[in-house]
Amino acid sequence: MPTDTLLIAGVGDIHGRFHRVEEWMDVLGKARGRPVDMVLAVGDVEAFRRADDQRRKMTKRLMPAEFAEYADGQRRMKRPMYFIGGNNEDFEALHDTPDGMELAPQVYYLGRAGIQTLRGLRVAYLSGIHAPRFFDQPLKRPRALDTAKQAGYFRAPEVERVMHVRDVDILLVHEWPRGIVQRARDENVPTTRALPSYWIGNPITRRLADTLRPKWMLCGHSHKGFAVSLGGEGGRPVTRIACLDQATRPDEAVFWLEFEEREPVRGGWGLSGEVAWHTGASWNLQALPLVGPPPSSSHHEDEEEDREMG
Repeated sequence: MPTDTLLIAGVGDIHGRFHRVEEWMDVLGKARGRPVDMVLAVGDVEAFRRADDQRRKMTKRLMPAEFAEYADGQRRMKRPMYFIGGNNEDFEALHDTPDGMELAPQVYYLGRAGIQTLRGLRVAYLSGIHAPRFFDQPLKRPRALDTAKQAGYFRAPEVERVMHVRDVDILLVHEWPRGIVQRARDENVPTTRALPSYWIGNPITRRLADTLRPKWMLCGHSHKGFAVSLGGEGGRPVTRIACLDQATRPDEAVFWLEFEEREPVRGGWGLSGEVAWHTGASWNLQALPLVGPPPSSSHHEDEEEDREMG
């Protein structure tokens, strides 16, 4: 295995399960014959600094408060993890650092929106999900559960901040771009998978994908693995999209990529190290792992409510 490549791992909604993600990265590194250089998490990490904070601020369900061990120095990440915000975070702690911060050694919040160069890669990002009713409203300081919820919605100025960047290697968003399920249906690629509803995702992140034309786009939120490509018509650059499952099992919650300088050369799902894509190969539903038994929970119960569609 070449040692001059960069190995990055995208991880779906962690929901407080930091210990298992660390273990997964060790396994993946052994399978690829080299350490994972960095982890990119697509939101809903729930990095609560104290277990009491986690219990007090959670908006939905009680999840592990494992990040507290990293915040107080009991544990330390072996490789850097960079994350964006989802719609379930410790928004009180993140509010005053919209441009990002180091929450614990080797654990970095990227911020609400922007672009950074990480290990030589240009990584653009937009935290949160789309709620049309809040899109043009100012962001309020999250002081209670009701104001914490609105902090998980991105705003128009944040979108504009990202909309003008170019030359993007990876775009991180929390919520899927609208229309990618229909794109997969139109491709008519043979699959045994039941496709999600066509309305899943939002038009804002789709506009970002179409405008920025990143090489790769990673997303989470809907707790499903998905693979589709956008672009390619008339010589237009191709954007390959990998949607990640939540971190209950690694098969579709982890997606890794290897880069030679800034060029992605191969990638795959899970921890086996098996290559599912390489330079010149197509990227569609057939790149997903074989379907196993369903996880115990695959959706946010109030996903439709979170989109404020009504």
